[in-house]
Amino acid sequence: PDLARELVDAFLKRFNPASTEADRKAGTDALAAIKGKLGSVNHADTEEILAALANLIGATLRTNYFQNKGEKIIFKLDTSNLHLVPEPRPYREIFAFSRRFEGVHLRGGPVARGGLRWSDRMEDYRTEVLGLVKAQMVKNAVIVPAGSKGGFVCKQMPKDAARDVVAAEGEAVYRLFIASLLELTDNRVRGEIVPPADTVRYDQDDPYLVVAADKGTATFSDIANSIAVSRGFWLGDAFASGGSNGYDHKKMGITAKGAFEAVKRHFYEMGHDMNTTPVTMVGVGDMSGDVFGNGVLLSRQIKLVAAFDHRHIFLDPTPDTARSFEERQRMFALPRSSWEDYDKSLISKGGGVFPRTVRSIELSPEARAALGTDAATVTPEQLMHIILLAPVDLFYNGGIGTYIKASSETHAQVKDRANDAIRVNGNELRCKVVAEGGNLGATQAGRIEFALKGGRIYTDAIDNSAGVDCSDHEVNVKIWLDTEVNAGKLAEAERNRILNDLTQDIETLVLRDNILQTHLLAREEQAQRNSAVQDGYAALIASLEAEGVVSRELEQLPSATELAKRKAEGKGLTAPELAVVVANVKNRYKRMLSAMPLLENSWAKKLLTPYFPHGLVATRNAMDHPLANAILATVLANEAVNRCGPLMLVELAERHQVEESAVILAWAQAWSALNLAPLFAALDAHALTIPTATSKQLDARTRVLQQAVTGGFLATAKELNPASLAELETVFGDTASVQALIPAQAAGGAFEQARATVDAIAAMADFLFAALTIVRPAGLSLPALLQTGVELRRTVGIDLLEQALMNLPAGDTQLALRNRALDALRRSQQQLLGLALRSSGAVQALAAKLRHKDERPGTIEQAVLEAWTLSEAAAAAAA
Repeated sequence: PDLARELVDAFLKRFNPASTEADRKAGTDALAAIKGKLGSVNHADTEEILAALANLIGATLRTNYFQNKGEKIIFKLDTSNLHLVPEPRPYREIFAFSRRFEGVHLRGGPVARGGLRWSDRMEDYRTEVLGLVKAQMVKNAVIVPAGSKGGFVCKQMPKDAARDVVAAEGEAVYRLFIASLLELTDNRVRGEIVPPADTVRYDQDDPYLVVAADKGTATFSDIANSIAVSRGFWLGDAFASGGSNGYDHKKMGITAKGAFEAVKRHFYEMGHDMNTTPVTMVGVGDMSGDVFGNGVLLSRQIKLVAAFDHRHIFLDPTPDTARSFEERQRMFALPRSSWEDYDKSLISKGGGVFPRTVRSIELSPEARAALGTDAATVTPEQLMHIILLAPVDLFYNGGIGTYIKASSETHAQVKDRANDAIRVNGNELRCKVVAEGGNLGATQAGRIEFALKGGRIYTDAIDNSAGVDCSDHEVNVKIWLDTEVNAGKLAEAERNRILNDLTQDIETLVLRDNILQTHLLAREEQAQRNSAVQDGYAALIASLEAEGVVSRELEQLPSATELAKRKAEGKGLTAPELAVVVANVKNRYKRMLSAMPLLENSWAKKLLTPYFPHGLVATRNAMDHPLANAILATVLANEAVNRCGPLMLVELAERHQVEESAVILAWAQAWSALNLAPLFAALDAHALTIPTATSKQLDARTRVLQQAVTGGFLATAKELNPASLAELETVFGDTASVQALIPAQAAGGAFEQARATVDAIAAMADFLFAALTIVRPAGLSLPALLQTGVELRRTVGIDLLEQALMNLPAGDTQLALRNRALDALRRSQQQLLGLALRSSGAVQALAAKLRHKDERPGTIEQAVLEAWTLSEAAAAAAA
């Protein structure tokens, strides 16, 4: 009792607004003293509990205890310093408790975003939310904020209550939970931070709180926004994405569309044309659901053999693709539809719709053939287990629940008891592709087991990232427009019209992230056959672990011993493992870059602007956005990793003895100076339409380009001046100047032209920046200098030698040797060009040619080369 009293006293001293600084320090000191007395308790459990309580009070940052004497008490905790919390520990937690409800909100960083769910897991909703925030942290690699997740449970829900009663109680509790979160959150009024009243703060200013819809709260965005607006919270209706003045994710189908970018990439890599060839599929969900309903309407080639939700099991052994697609469309438009609403006359022979409440189900010969089973009579749970194991092309999870685990895991470890009887092991799956439109559909170990067996799968964080990405764009657009509304420059109605007009542009930007991420993962997965790449990732993981960025155990990444074993078998990381590594690399770069003054760079606006819809930045300067620096950090981390891959950035940093952040900034400078964005946009537009062999060749060539231009800038950065870079950007911003540098123009459309340009720039990339360090004769323009250098490379065979070096197999030892040879070659061509330009005959010839403006293109460099050749011959004869 004495220790309990001391704990309460310490809490009151620390958080009473009337306490003096001395009182608060005394309260903190008392906690330390209590810990020192615990040994006298002489009871292990009691000692552990009291130590945990002392730790909890010490980690408490704010409380509403002194704000009012209402029905709830709320604590804000520094979760990263709580010893009793399992890893990975979030950045902050807000915990709300009352007799009516409980709720938790976890954040991964100061600027964090994620959904709030209405949980039905009364006993372990906190564990549920912790698992979700871990996935959200990975998912949020593509957006500005870190991940966050929240959840609440209703504790006084009447037993067997009617649907409207349940809905009313859920909404009422949601309102209480939202109010609880805002009670401990700082506000921003006319640019100044305003803390909550009667609240002692042990943390810094913390005004950023944004929430999103989730399980059970899909229609609650307007409610959350109305509470934020009524309380005068600075984000207004940007507080909760979606709602009346936001983007309806189900109407847009954005999460499903993002997931199907992963599906399309999987089948493309397999050589399966989804536009012309049917795809057999089983799934979890129903047509009224956002992710499932939208997803199965994204292709007319889907043959949905079986599906189930929490009410029914649907079987259609040999579906007609056209008629079943039309029926799914009808059901999607039908409010609150279920599989029972499916037109039974359209179901193929041997199929049907079966309630999950029946005792047993007779499987027809046709159903047994489609599902690959000999079982004739099964229970609903057995049938759902069989459906998950069906020999189909695609398993699409669009529902709620964890249905795949590893054979090494127990059902108890999965922590989803409702689906224990249904769940399957990853090495038992007979489908070719798994798509995770829903969260936590598989454990990470289950994904890895399926991938090692040869199955194609990423992670839920990759597949369904489009929803949070869409929310990110919405909130950032609202924040920007609201600065104009608050300044009286824009009417609120006009703001809402602009938001609505930008819908399609937002969707395009979001799906671009899905496209580039899955392309990167496919490319990195293919590269795992190379032993040098395997070693590179082994070193990268070890480096991230040493830095504390990742934990192999928590992220379920293979140990050094396991990686060595896989290398001996000719294997590397699986796609699910690569997804985790890449996301952590991106998050690491985001943190590094966001701490830098990125907006000071000359290229900042050019890299930042494409993040926003064109219609928004056509009349606005993207640099004026309140979160411009954070958004640019996110853009750079994603674009650099997507284009270069994580290993290249590390290798360039090591080769040039600079920080990895310097490599990314060099990449940004090269990307901007050479105007590569429209070039790669043309290539991206054809990413899933060209033959896979062509795609692999192009991927290899674009990697060469990225490495060469970034390395070229790093090698010459100290000698370059801003004027030279601006001149180079002008040259590459002019189509005619770029074409003059390309030896032969490719016939065909935009893709063929872009491909030829990639080859040309990749071939001379090392030379481009080196040329800027050469002292040019007076009157020699940069285009003429570059043309001279290109012709010189061709004449003496540097381009052929460079190409031969790049085509050498880069083994463990050859890679470093090849890189040194390329560096030497770059220096040689730089010296050679300098020698040519210093030749008196060459300079005279240039001056003469420049006086004749009607000369044909190409004669300038020919004159320089002729003069150089003559001077070399004369020098040789004299010797």
